[in-house]
Amino acid sequence: MNALIPWLVAIALNTALAAIAASIPKKLLTPAGLFHAWALGIIIWGTLGWRGYLVILFYFLVGSAVTRIGMAEKEAAGIAEKRSGARGPENVWGSALAGTLCALGAYLLETVAPGSPGISLLGLGYVASLSTKLSDTCASEVGKAYGKRTFLITTLKPVPAGTEGAVSLEGTLAGVAGSIAIALVAWGVGMIPVIHLLTCAIAAFIATNLESLIGATLQERYRWLTNEMVNIINTALGAIAAILIALLLPV
Repeated sequence: MNALIPWLVAIALNTALAAIAASIPKKLLTPAGLFHAWALGIIIWGTLGWRGYLVILFYFLVGSAVTRIGMAEKEAAGIAEKRSGARGPENVWGSALAGTLCALGAYLLETVAPGSPGISLLGLGYVASLSTKLSDTCASEVGKAYGKRTFLITTLKPVPAGTEGAVSLEGTLAGVAGSIAIALVAWGVGMIPVIHLLTCAIAAFIATNLESLIGATLQERYRWLTNEMVNIINTALGAIAAILIALLLPV
């Protein structure tokens, strides 16, 4: 019975938050996106508890706010997120699938092998995946809104803001700040040690630049490489990079 309590709390909490989100005039999620976010929230609270939940809630609120930066200008230029930034199911899982798999892995490992070092590594992977996604969101949205000069990552030739694979100094700095912000929250609630603030920042930087390379070289060639699929790859790379760094440089 005790094992069910976190899941019952998760259902009650996320149902209440979903009702509040559905009632506010400014929608952050589409109706389908709200249902999928509800399911995601239950999984994260049930597997990682309030600490993991707070981290992903921080990502969602900050990521949604960043998406709306300079929205009028981006819409006029045709480079704004669709639906004025409201998240659908594809956005929910594009951002959180890698982290969810890490959370489920940590939960299952805790069940069969309590105290295993893999639990903390998967927890780090969870945090790093969200650090990577917030880094990507900040870099993209700030770069599109405020990037004075944007360059294609493969050639460093100037390209219009919003071009797949484009990078800017302003966006890059915003991305680093976003990755550290998530890691700070995770450290603050005791999910990661302080040294892994740097781990998450490095992993996010590596993964975000690899995503830009994918956008510049492969995305137009393959139909299945949608923005959401690239987001899944990006966040998975961030999680893997952080875990590998932790294994190579144990603390």
